[in-house]
Amino acid sequence: MIWRRLRVRSDSTVADLHYTLQIAMGWTDSHLHRFRIHGKDYGVAHLGGFPFADDPGRVRLADFGFRPRERFFYEYDFHDLWRHEIRIEQILELDSKRNYPVCIAGRRAGPPEDCGGPRAFFQRGREVPGEIRRSLLQMAEEIEAGDMDVDAIRDRMESLESLRFWLALDRFDRRHVNRRLRDYVEGERQW
Repeated sequence: MIWRRLRVRSDSTVADLHYTLQIAMGWTDSHLHRFRIHGKDYGVAHLGGFPFADDPGRVRLADFGFRPRERFFYEYDFHDLWRHEIRIEQILELDSKRNYPVCIAGRRAGPPEDCGGPRAFFQRGREVPGEIRRSLLQMAEEIEAGDMDVDAIRDRMESLESLRFWLALDRFDRRHVNRRLRDYVEGERQW
């Protein structure tokens, strides 16, 4: 499972929450999305997408009157259909010494854009180690037989490099996410 634990301000907007989630997952806002909150859709409208009744830059999270343990959904990329359950764990007093939003925990790398959705993502993650092992064995055999020159080795290593992400699926870099969140806030909340 992939998850993030975030602290956000109650005066954050729906748009802020969308961009915070994009950053926390390592995505680029290249697909349509929506929040489903109290039976209504919210989000940042994109060309070619569906319009939302409310301005996402004006609807604050505090406007929803959330309670602890309440849940709502965030869907991203309607082709791959990433569906996230957002759960309100606590409502805390604002700490003026902290930066918000902030990621306080998480697990696993976020899936890459356009990877085919949850099922395809996890299937590919299971296949890659064997694929790399087979490729390295084949390369060793070709080198031993003298069938591989330096350029061919370099090409093969470059193709293996593209699989590096899949070997690091269990890694999550919270510091990187927090640097990007800080950059987002310091950029006056512009994406």
